[in-house]
Amino acid sequence: MSNTQDQPQQALVQFDCKGHATGKMRNDLEVTMSQPFAEGPFHMATDEGSFHGGDASAPPPLALFVGGLTGCIMTQIRAFAKRLKVTVKDLDVETRVVWNWEAKGRVYETLPKSFEIDVLIDSDDPQDKVIELIEAAKKGCFLEQTLGQQNTIRHRMKTPDGWVDV
Repeated sequence: MSNTQDQPQQALVQFDCKGHATGKMRNDLEVTMSQPFAEGPFHMATDEGSFHGGDASAPPPLALFVGGLTGCIMTQIRAFAKRLKVTVKDLDVETRVVWNWEAKGRVYETLPKSFEIDVLIDSDDPQDKVIELIEAAKKGCFLEQTLGQQNTIRHRMKTPDGWVDV
């Protein structure tokens, strides 16, 4: 979708991930984009450190999450800079995500507390143009838009009789 003339006016964008447990806490992941066109597969892995009994052989899932959020806004800023004719000589983004963590018997529960994204853009363009670019990138970042609203996440478990909602 790099050429704006070839882009549809609307589309569904779908990514699919198949994960397989391969180590103590390691998960090997295969991610593909299936809509609006096929891209991938992308192979990734997650693991945990000793706290969860893992070997730290790959980043923990939260590192991929925060990295994905940071990469998403950075990509949108650079893609939209060209379209909005804003010069970006250099770009750095610093993201902080904080969760509340509370022990509940033998397990724990989490709750998001804060998401902070600092954008450092080196540009000779006027500040209002750079702000317009950041505002557009915020609206174009799939992850930021997902996090900014309440979502329903459906979980199903495979049983011998079919799928059961959990």
